[in-house]
Amino acid sequence: MENDLKLKLEQLHQRVDALKDQINTEEATKNAFVMPFIQIIGYDIFNPTEVIPEFICDIGTKKGEKIDYVIKKDGEPILIIECKHWKEKADAHNSQLHRYFHVSKSRFGVLTNGHVYNFFTDLERPNIMDDKPFFTLDIANLKDSNLKILENFTKQGYSLDSILDSAEALKYIKAVRGEFEKELQDPSDELVKLLVNRFFEKPLTASRLSTFKEYTRRAISNSINESISYRLKNALSMNDKIPSQQQEEMIAPIDENTEAQKAITTEEEIEGSQIVKAILRETVPAAPIAFRDTQSYFGILLDDNNRKPLARLHFNFSKKYLELFHNGKDNGERKLLESLDDIYKYRKELLTTVHNYQQNIIITEITDTVS
Repeated sequence: MENDLKLKLEQLHQRVDALKDQINTEEATKNAFVMPFIQIIGYDIFNPTEVIPEFICDIGTKKGEKIDYVIKKDGEPILIIECKHWKEKADAHNSQLHRYFHVSKSRFGVLTNGHVYNFFTDLERPNIMDDKPFFTLDIANLKDSNLKILENFTKQGYSLDSILDSAEALKYIKAVRGEFEKELQDPSDELVKLLVNRFFEKPLTASRLSTFKEYTRRAISNSINESISYRLKNALSMNDKIPSQQQEEMIAPIDENTEAQKAITTEEEIEGSQIVKAILRETVPAAPIAFRDTQSYFGILLDDNNRKPLARLHFNFSKKYLELFHNGKDNGERKLLESLDDIYKYRKELLTTVHNYQQNIIITEITDTVS
């Protein structure tokens, strides 16, 4: 079920990406993006006893207030959904969802803009919606762990107990992770003192604290980058079954760039290369697609041959570029990327590159046969 759910959500993401510029209203966002999502998780949008649009919910003296959607199971409301225009943030602050939640019997509320879905419950105070979501689903960045959580909200797999059991853990793990990521970007004085006092016996003056703060930031960054690089090499070895000799060659330089061994593979390069690989696998199996990292760029090759570049990721600067070779290996063309999702825009060029190499192989074989 998880794979089927993922496939349908990926198709929805492609739909959202293709149509969003033509969607000019909140109502259009609901019809084009949110209703298909409700269908994907198994509920019948054409059954008014199961999915109720514009559900009237009187709030105190306010009469006629409406919730965008109420989803019912066995006659009881299990989910209320408020929608925003796709250009707006799915932010609960000043949201009507707070008020709707208070008078609803549902334990869960969703605030969405059609591509990000924030799930809320009442962990802090009974029947009062928490300010922060315990679970966020971004259809542009699907993760297996998130799909497992979403399964508990589907019609077939709905489990109130399972969701509530994990909701508190999800909420606070997310909060801890957020604080941890802040520390990674800009270590606090408290963290620096905690670490440095374990090995530095002299008093930490303001000047020394500032110096150690920079040391801490660099130490954390180096540790993470080395871990990512190590995991990438292991993943490539396991997934593509590359022989040990060829695996050692993967870290060899492209175009004899002798500085390649100093390169540090980043998480964005890993994610970007996997997007390219997913596109290319429409026409070629995984095994012939190889990766090599250098200080200048991250290379993606066919048959692990530096004369057959498929693409290069130039992510080492403030602006990110994808280099394409659909016009030939000696005529690379760089494209500015606003986000990693922009790589999908160049699917045609990437597939053309593979096709060109395949055509060259066929022509060579014919020539050899004739000769």
